[in-house]
Amino acid sequence: MTGKGFDVFCVNDGKTYRAEVGMTLSALLEKTGVNKGNDLNDTVFAALVDNELKQLSHPLSMTRKVEFLTFLHPDGRRCYNRSLCFVLQNAVRELYPDKILVIDHSLPAGLYCEIRDARHDESGRRPIYFVTQADIDKIRSAMQAIIKRDLPFSKEHTSVDEAEKIFNANNQHHKAELFRSLGRYFCSIYYLDGKADSFHGPLVPSTGLLTVFDLIGVGAGFCLRYPSVDNPKTVLPFVPQSKIATTLKEYSTWCEVMGVNGVGTLNRAILDGKAVKIINLCEALHERKYAAIADQIYARRKDFRIVFIAGPSSSGKTSSSLRVACQCKVLGLNPKVIELDNYFVDREKTPKDEKGDYDFEALGAMDLDLLGRQLNDLLAGKEVEIPKYDFKAGRSTPSGKGLVLGEKDILIMEGIHALDPAMVPDVDQSRIFRVYASALTSLNVDENNNISTSDNRLLRRIIRDNRVRGITPENTILRWNSVRRGESRNIFPFQENADVFFNSALLYELPMLKYFAEPLLRRILPTSPAYSEAVRLLKFLDFLVALSPSEIEAIPPTSIMREFIGGQTL
Repeated sequence: MTGKGFDVFCVNDGKTYRAEVGMTLSALLEKTGVNKGNDLNDTVFAALVDNELKQLSHPLSMTRKVEFLTFLHPDGRRCYNRSLCFVLQNAVRELYPDKILVIDHSLPAGLYCEIRDARHDESGRRPIYFVTQADIDKIRSAMQAIIKRDLPFSKEHTSVDEAEKIFNANNQHHKAELFRSLGRYFCSIYYLDGKADSFHGPLVPSTGLLTVFDLIGVGAGFCLRYPSVDNPKTVLPFVPQSKIATTLKEYSTWCEVMGVNGVGTLNRAILDGKAVKIINLCEALHERKYAAIADQIYARRKDFRIVFIAGPSSSGKTSSSLRVACQCKVLGLNPKVIELDNYFVDREKTPKDEKGDYDFEALGAMDLDLLGRQLNDLLAGKEVEIPKYDFKAGRSTPSGKGLVLGEKDILIMEGIHALDPAMVPDVDQSRIFRVYASALTSLNVDENNNISTSDNRLLRRIIRDNRVRGITPENTILRWNSVRRGESRNIFPFQENADVFFNSALLYELPMLKYFAEPLLRRILPTSPAYSEAVRLLKFLDFLVALSPSEIEAIPPTSIMREFIGGQTL
């Protein structure tokens, strides 16, 4: 390297290019010729610069490695989706100047959005504007017009005082409260067509790249539909899921009742010394939910003898099983908790995935014949010997423990396939009560930046894997995409089969997770392929005020959070 020039290795084509200090990623992209197609899988939206995510206007300085990102990469998809939200925001501002857009929570096909009055009512809430099909058509047309104009997204640094004024003028008071609660002097703001907003990550260069999206009415609002990962020329299919939507909306409403409308108000409550009060209220809510599930089981105990509990990774299935069992015992039932993992087939019979690795999350990895036969025997009043799976040897072994269901006995089993009818096709489905547990957080960063339920669960898993399983945060992150693919295949399609949903999210958990997760994430080195994801999670956690050790001590030993941070007595 001589003078101001330096060599940059491009991961996409495996070539090395000469660059100068100050050259933008866009200029380097032109030299490579990587960005050649019209498909979203060929269009570059951002780049990893030495494993750090940057927008294409970023100037290079002694960079060693660049990887340009398309829709095929998770960070490329996030850039696309964030930018699409800004276009939606501007369309709503244009059509409804006396209202605001609220992006409330994730849906399988995109984001659930509402339009609300800019002013609060007497209860402190913003009344919802019920969106009609005509409204949706107008918003879609306004978005298409903004995209057709191919307007640039720009980023500026400003003082927090100035940002507060801008967001309060936009009636985005939660956003203003967030910046105020962080106690910083400066922040970044994005602009589109002269309109300001904040987003927690890079945007694409211009609106003209956002060619694929759609809107569909859902309840009082609508869903902003994203491009499909498998076929980005089309949007994700929309499958109505009323049960999960009701659960998310219920949690969102409860947050409002608690006076926590976003991370900013949560930060303020913690700074004002209200953390322990919030912990107690959240745990009381969970206890009521568990009791309500047990009440349903008790009321139909003549019909239901088997309870299946399912949920994605780190949703708290194990704790939920034990808490439901405890509540059933209070009512006079005798719960027997068994893990479905005991029914794995021997290792050599385990199906393999497309890479030739054992697929332990496939339905065929379970001995379905044995499971179905034993459940039918138990329902018929017969005694069975529950198997015990030796994970080290990869074999099922006799447990020596017999099981028979007495008059007051309830069998509780948890596992990822528990909502799939194909798991026990020969068992009378009317004798099974199904519970779906997941951390369905609908707490938002602010009005139009929602918190991913997947990120919530990933943070839980990073902490638990490191504490219990000896797995490094780096390895947990690198395995996460594979875990998510398994969930999309084995769990999410069957969510609506549940008789009841249990939301394991807790209002205080992100400030608590920050305390444990930050030091673990900071151990990941810049040279690691997990570094960009660690940085993304750290930037998100940076918006939260962490709980103190004394506040964490107030979390009861029966809490679902103790499954992840330790100290559980269930």
